[in-house]
Amino acid sequence: MKFTDGFWMLRDGVTPVYAQEAYDVCAGDGTLTVTAPGKVIERRGDTLNRPTLTVTLSSPLANVVRVRVDHWQGAREGRGFELRAEPGHASVSVDDESGMLRSGDLSATVRRGAPWSLTFSAGEPGSGEERVLTASGAKSLGYLTVAGDGPYVHEQLSLGVGELVYGLGERFGPLVKNGQVVDVWNADGGTSSEQAYKNVPFYLTNRGYGVFVNHPGHVSYEVGSETVERVQFSVAGESLEYFLIYGPSPKQILERYTALTGRPASVPAWSYGLWLSTSFTTSYDEETVNSFIDGMAERDLPLSVFHFDCFWMREFNWCDFEWDPRTFPDPEGMLARLHGKDLRVCVWLNPYIGQRSPLFAEAAAAGYLVKRPNGDVWQWDMWQAGMGLVDFTNPEATRWFQEKLRHLVAQGVDCFKTDFGERIPLEVEYFDGTSPERMHNLYTQLYNEAVFEVLEEARGEGEAVLFARSATTGGQRLPVHWGGDNTSSYESMAETLRGGLSLAFSGFGFWSHDIGGFEGTPDPGVFKRWTAFGLLSSHSRLHGSDSVRVPWAFDEEAVEVTRRFTKLKLRLMPYLFAAGGEAHAHGTPLMRPIQLEFPGDPAVEYLDRQYMLGSDLLVAPVFSPSEVSFYLPAGRWTEFFSGRVVEGGRWLHESHGFDSLPLYVREGAVLPLSAREDRPDHDYREGLTLAVYPGEDGERSVTVTTPEGAVAEYTVVRSGDALGATGPGEYPFRLVDVATGREVVASGGRASIG
Repeated sequence: MKFTDGFWMLRDGVTPVYAQEAYDVCAGDGTLTVTAPGKVIERRGDTLNRPTLTVTLSSPLANVVRVRVDHWQGAREGRGFELRAEPGHASVSVDDESGMLRSGDLSATVRRGAPWSLTFSAGEPGSGEERVLTASGAKSLGYLTVAGDGPYVHEQLSLGVGELVYGLGERFGPLVKNGQVVDVWNADGGTSSEQAYKNVPFYLTNRGYGVFVNHPGHVSYEVGSETVERVQFSVAGESLEYFLIYGPSPKQILERYTALTGRPASVPAWSYGLWLSTSFTTSYDEETVNSFIDGMAERDLPLSVFHFDCFWMREFNWCDFEWDPRTFPDPEGMLARLHGKDLRVCVWLNPYIGQRSPLFAEAAAAGYLVKRPNGDVWQWDMWQAGMGLVDFTNPEATRWFQEKLRHLVAQGVDCFKTDFGERIPLEVEYFDGTSPERMHNLYTQLYNEAVFEVLEEARGEGEAVLFARSATTGGQRLPVHWGGDNTSSYESMAETLRGGLSLAFSGFGFWSHDIGGFEGTPDPGVFKRWTAFGLLSSHSRLHGSDSVRVPWAFDEEAVEVTRRFTKLKLRLMPYLFAAGGEAHAHGTPLMRPIQLEFPGDPAVEYLDRQYMLGSDLLVAPVFSPSEVSFYLPAGRWTEFFSGRVVEGGRWLHESHGFDSLPLYVREGAVLPLSAREDRPDHDYREGLTLAVYPGEDGERSVTVTTPEGAVAEYTVVRSGDALGATGPGEYPFRLVDVATGREVVASGGRASIG
């Protein structure tokens, strides 16, 4: 939200109170409290009739500083994000010139007097190596009254020359947010607009820090778009709280951010396999479903999960959690038959209940639906006629909703697609009294938590998985999320990737998208290109709106492309499962923006058409019938399919058939590869191969964890590696099984273990 009219003027109706000075700085137990009046206090009379901001600094975790800004502290806030804290990390010092709070390598310094100055630095103060990260200066910290709109609190943090901003949730525009206006406000806007399904009030920059605004409602960002040398964030009300998170590397920033807001749950190995959907509005019954599944098997297309979209329930009744008896008269038997084909089953859900469903009257009578201020149930006709919205702030309503899910789980449903959760009204009242503005984004978190809790209760930790569309801060704890309603074009394929990379910069470890695009029917070329991209994503689903996405609906080559990349993903499962474990343990996403792995390389700072899959595989999807340009960072890279070794630090332009794309292995990588190409969940140690790629002489450890939790560790020792090697087979290495001490002398770039 913009408050100024250019650099000098204010917009009509805006009355600001800026923090003008640090009038006093008081040390507490791990805290600094600053009185920041809206005028420089020159005499006693200046303290009268004077708005004042109270700024409190503390530290919930090492290398994280919390800044709390209050105009009036008596305002009721209501429900917020669930955060984790381990107090005791901060040291505080105050002298005649300033007050400092230090946490790990991060310090926040408030200078006494005028003008207002709060500086965040990294490194030992006075060491000569201390580095300023960002700062809040004159007219940065403000309390602004807007005529007809109420009060706001804003902060502005400085942007250095060349400093770039990433994150703020799943956003489909340019990956670098500089120059953008971003409203953190969940909306069902598709992937071709500035709106987003997953809004997260967190950004990080290429200068070694991130900023998280602890407000679950509307947060407005001006990223160098109002004051071009600052990032401004503002919220309505009487207070603002944010956290400055130091890295210095982007991975460390994400690790600390997810330590604060929650790490991604571990997802089951079977979920990495290919998912096939009925699609949305297509007509289907058990016979149709079996024709899809059997068609995949007949064509040697490994399938792991089958998904039933909306019309597994009767029209106008969504969601009543009942199989439509006209098309699925024997749901328990059908689910058992699908399990007999070694498939998991997913079904679609949303948090709305149509008026036609008997559950609407039941929920309304019990007070389980969100109400208008006059006590009426809130309803509208935009999705299901007369639908109401489950009130997840009511514990009884949540338990009632969960009981319906438990019945489905008992029938044999393995996981749920939690759709919607963004179209949340404002003209309502919630059971627990939380304001509609705060609940708008937070609603999806309560919704997904309710569903995830049922699955974890039934399947166990590490076996629960969602397929969720909407999210906010903390949503990363409840994977997996998919990218929403895209269209069937190369352009939408590219914007989909941008959304996923932006979400990865926001702490989400697992991400998927509708292969081929949701709206419309892709031409065969788009489908085949998207299939390669989709099967080199963390999770892979064939899904559309009004047409099916079985590969043979396009052409025979689409079948071959699907087979090739499905089996490739299954061969990579030991590697991908380990990367998923890293996301769970440290918050590092499985699909990684290239900037996460190569910080400091100026050539990668704007890249948003390629990514790293784990730490060692570079993927550049082809967004055209054949041509692709991409950048290889410095080092030796091996083309995965041919074994050709090339030098990086340069751009490449390549032409690829539909059965290929740029897939390069990083220098020094050791890829654990599965012997099986038929399923993602098995004992990876059986028939395991380690593919060793050109790198410097020395040791590299590789850990392989099976879906059952068994662990095998290997040490690869390179020796005599010629820098001029043109393929992975031109140098020897030794392999040691850490558990047994058994040593294998190998060459040819491969060692078979199992």
